[in-house]
Amino acid sequence: MANYQPYQPPPVRQSSNMALTSLILGILGWTLLPTLGSIIAIITGHMAKNEIRDSMGALGGEGMATAGLILGYANIVLGICACLVFAAMMAMGIAIPFLNQ
Repeated sequence: MANYQPYQPPPVRQSSNMALTSLILGILGWTLLPTLGSIIAIITGHMAKNEIRDSMGALGGEGMATAGLILGYANIVLGICACLVFAAMMAMGIAIPFLNQ
């Protein structure tokens, strides 16, 4: 007679709290906290990636950390580009419709 072992599912990997924080603040950087949220998303995203790498597989959430980093960096880059375009328009004397009163 065969000795059968009951099925045991693999252990669930816990997600990094820093990765979740990075993702949430990356989203908030596009909505409620434009610059501050993006900066914190970038910082916590890098911290989460280091934490996940150092955990040797015990922690998950690398995708969330990457998404937070992408959202944070994209917001910062687009904000800088918008400021440069605005400054160039002002320097060239181009009328900006919403500033004319």
